[in-house]
Amino acid sequence: MISISSTQADEYRGNAIMSTTIYSPDESVLRKRERSEPSFLDSIVGRRGGLRSILAQVEAVAPTNATILLTGETGTGKELIARAIHELSPRRSRNLVKVNCAAMPAGLLESELFGHERGAFTGAINSRVGRFALADRGTLFLDEIGDMPLELQPKILRVLQEREFEPVGSTRTTQVDVRIVAATNRDLRQMVQDGEFREDLYYRLNIFPIYLPPLRERKRDIPELVTYFVEQFAASMGKIVETVPEETMRSILSYSWPGNIRELQNYVARGVILSTDGVFEPAKLEKFERATAEISNPTLEDKVRQEILTACQRANWKLGGPRGAAARLGLKRTTLFYKMKRLGIAPPSDHSED
Repeated sequence: MISISSTQADEYRGNAIMSTTIYSPDESVLRKRERSEPSFLDSIVGRRGGLRSILAQVEAVAPTNATILLTGETGTGKELIARAIHELSPRRSRNLVKVNCAAMPAGLLESELFGHERGAFTGAINSRVGRFALADRGTLFLDEIGDMPLELQPKILRVLQEREFEPVGSTRTTQVDVRIVAATNRDLRQMVQDGEFREDLYYRLNIFPIYLPPLRERKRDIPELVTYFVEQFAASMGKIVETVPEETMRSILSYSWPGNIRELQNYVARGVILSTDGVFEPAKLEKFERATAEISNPTLEDKVRQEILTACQRANWKLGGPRGAAARLGLKRTTLFYKMKRLGIAPPSDHSED
């Protein structure tokens, strides 16, 4: 058991937090859980803290088939809420399938979602079942939906409305019964106004929105989160950590945590590694803050600008082609060029824009 001061314990006892055990980024299908495994409710450390209203919304909407849109900053636990919705729904005995819409170009994403027939495109030596088919009678979690290419959005809209699609390279229509949970850290309303996201798809996804607040707005949850993570990491590393000093906790509470729960989790893991004599003694938080100060509270425009700059640099400022920045971002070259012009991004003088 991790100890903190009695004042902290009295003030923060019972705050709601969620386990941060998630599937790895490359894991796509969550298999049926064994009855002996803990349920979603068992993964809640408390139910009277910053997540209380969110949990109430989850429990209200989970038994329905309503499409859900999860919004909030990166690292706030959207994937965990998606899993909770699935586990509290009548579909829990079927698959929960995850797709990261920002992880691949439009052509590959279409095949990933809908599957393809043998010979449908170069390299398609075998037929493949898509994620929609794998999620039949289950739940499909569309993560980073704001990064889905515009040209693919009408096909997603059709599946949401008609519950049918054709695999790439096939004329055979496949019927599916899939519950959609989508998530994004982007402002979809602004993207609709900017012509970067379809208005009809936005309204179809936004049937039941759930906003996950950043950790800086849930500071009362932090001591219990720290205690939970310390216990989990200490157990997995075979270490004994019994105390989190008050001074350490005050430093943790004074930090803004721009990376939210994920950043706090990583920070605690590092602290457990460094702890000795049963006392949690992480590297000084001031050093950690300076390392992350440049990305603290960035605007949406800042995030988009940085994404484009990173893609352009990795593509050596080549915008078009299969290895160009547009393909890396899952955008049309003309769309990328428009965004760069709007954000004032120009290639170095020794590079062309193609």
